[in-house]
Amino acid sequence: MKVIDKIKKAEEEGRVYWSFEYFPPKTQQGVVNLYDRMERMYRYGPEFIDVTWGAGGVSADLTSEIVSTAQSVYGLETMMHLTCTNMPREQVDTALKLAKECGCQNILALRGDPPRGQDTWESCEGGFQYAEDLVKYIREQYGDYFGIAVAGHPEGHIDNPSKEDDLMHLKAKVDAGADLIVTQLFFDIEMFLDFVKRCRDIGITCPILPGILPIQNYNGLKRVISFNNNYVPQKIWDDLEAIKEDDAAVKDYGIELAVSFIKRMLEEGIKGFHIYTFNLERSTRLILEKLGYSAPKENIKPLPWNPSLHAKRTKENVRPIFWKNRTKSYIQRTESWDEFPNGRWGDSRSPAFGEIDGYGVNLKYPTAECLQMWGKPTSFDDIATLFAKYCKGTLPALPWCAQQLDRETEIIRQRLSAINLLGYLTINSQPAVNGVKSSDKTYGWGPKNGYVFQKAYLEFFISPEQLDVFIRKINTNPEITYFAVNNNGDLRTNTQSDTPNAVTWGVFPGKEIIQPTIVESAAFMAWKDEAFELWQQWAYIYEQDSDSAKLIQDIHDNWYLINIVNNDFQDEAGIWRYFDLEIDGEISRKLRRLSAGSDDD
Repeated sequence: MKVIDKIKKAEEEGRVYWSFEYFPPKTQQGVVNLYDRMERMYRYGPEFIDVTWGAGGVSADLTSEIVSTAQSVYGLETMMHLTCTNMPREQVDTALKLAKECGCQNILALRGDPPRGQDTWESCEGGFQYAEDLVKYIREQYGDYFGIAVAGHPEGHIDNPSKEDDLMHLKAKVDAGADLIVTQLFFDIEMFLDFVKRCRDIGITCPILPGILPIQNYNGLKRVISFNNNYVPQKIWDDLEAIKEDDAAVKDYGIELAVSFIKRMLEEGIKGFHIYTFNLERSTRLILEKLGYSAPKENIKPLPWNPSLHAKRTKENVRPIFWKNRTKSYIQRTESWDEFPNGRWGDSRSPAFGEIDGYGVNLKYPTAECLQMWGKPTSFDDIATLFAKYCKGTLPALPWCAQQLDRETEIIRQRLSAINLLGYLTINSQPAVNGVKSSDKTYGWGPKNGYVFQKAYLEFFISPEQLDVFIRKINTNPEITYFAVNNNGDLRTNTQSDTPNAVTWGVFPGKEIIQPTIVESAAFMAWKDEAFELWQQWAYIYEQDSDSAKLIQDIHDNWYLINIVNNDFQDEAGIWRYFDLEIDGEISRKLRRLSAGSDDD
C-alpha cells in the first residue's frame, strides 16, 4: 500500500500517526538483530518504516535486502530510500524492479550525499543530477505505482545559501510527482513551523512529516549536526552542559525534548511525525508512551501473526502453526510452493513444497552468544533446565524460539516449565481460548467487534521411551489428535485425514470465519527437517567429541518431535492432564529457583 494513502486515511480520521527510520547495520549479526528490533517496534504502530540508502550508495544491496525482508517477512509497510549518488540509470532500474517485486510501493527519492572521499556532490555518468530528475524518472517508468517522498530542509540545504531558492527546488520536486515531504532533523521547533508556513504560502499542499531525532548522547549530537551544520538553540546546549557526561540523563532529556516538539506541532495541527530511531528502541518507545499514543488495533494485529506485504502474498491468511516462532524461515521456505498465496491453504503435496530456505537453517545468534546463553550441557537435566528457564522467562532464546514467549502464554508458563523438567522439551504452545473479544490485549486480533477462538496446542521433543507411554494416555481421548516423527521420518499419528485442522479462528461481523493457524501433516513433515536440523546446528557450536555435542546429537538422532491438539476448545485444562504434573519436591524446588533466575544448587 502507498504510504500517502495511509496518511490521508489517518488525517481523514483525525488521528495522530508516526513512522520510523532505520539504517543498514555494518555486520550480518547487526542485520539479524535489526530484524528482531523492527518486528518488536512494529507493535508501536508506525504507519510505515523507511530504510536509508547509505552515504554514497555504499549499502544499496543491503538496503534492498532489508526492505524486501521487512515488507514480505515481517509485514511492515516499508519505504526505500533511493539516491542519485553513484547510481547510473541501470542501477536505479534494478533497485526499483527489486522494490516492486518484493511488494514495496514507496520510495524516498534523494539526491544523496557526496561519495566517500569527495567534498562536493557530482552526478555519476549516466545518472541523475537532482532528486527532481529521479522523481520524474520514477513517474515516467512506473506511473502511479510508487508513492514517492522527497526530503525537505527546514534550515535550507547546506549546498544552497538561498532559503527561498531551496524552497522553490522543493516545490519543483513536488510538482514533478512527489506525494510527501519528510524533513531533515531540526532542533528549533519554531523554525520548522515557519518552514511549513512558507511551503504552504508557495502552493505546496502535500503532507510534510517533521523528522524528529531523539538526542542519544552529547557527542553523538555534535557529530550529527556537523553533517549539515544544523542549528541548535543555545538553551539546549545550556541544558545539556550540566548532564553531558551522563548518557542516561542525556537520553532522558532527548526524550522530553522530542515530546515537547511533538506537542507544539499538535497545537499547530500537524498530526504526523517521523522518528529517526538510529536503530534504537527505548527512546522511541518512551516518546510514544509519554504522549499516550497507541496504534489502532487493526494496525497492530490484523492476524495472530504479522501478514506479509509482498504483492504476491497480501491475501495469505493461513499459516501452519509450526513456524510460529520462526517467521522468516517459513516465508523463505514457501517462496517456491505452488499455491501458497491464494488466501486458502495451497497444495502442500506440490513437488516444490518444503524446500529449505535460501538462508539455510541457523541458530540466529553468533556462537559466542549461544555459548553464553546455553553453556555446555553435559546431561539431559541440563538440557531440560535450559528449556524450563526459557519458559520461565529467565533465558532469552532457544534454537527454535528466537524471542521471548508471547503474552498469551503467561497463564501456562508454570505448566510449561514443569513439563520441561519432566522430560518433555517444549518449543511451541498456545492455550485454549473460547470466544474472547477481538479487541482483547492478550488474545485479540482481526477486525473490531469480533470473537476469537483457539484450541490448546503443544509441540515438544520426547524420548522414544516416553513417547510410547504418552501415546497410550492420549489415545484414551478421541478429542486429542497428534503427529509424531523422528529425524528419519518415521511418522506416527492417530488421524488419517490429510485436511488441515484449524487451531485458531475468528468470527467477525459481515465476514466469513477466518482460520489463520492450522496443523497439517505435509507441513509438519516439512517443518520436522528444520526442527531436527536446529539440534544439529546446536551441536556444531561444541567440539565434535565433547560431552555436549554427543548429548545433543543423541537427541537429534533418536528423539521424536510431537504436536498435540485438544480439539475440545472449551476444555481449557484438558491438554495438561496427560502429563505427570503431580510435581515432586525436587521439581518444585527447581521451579522456585528458576523463577529467581538461577538453577544452581
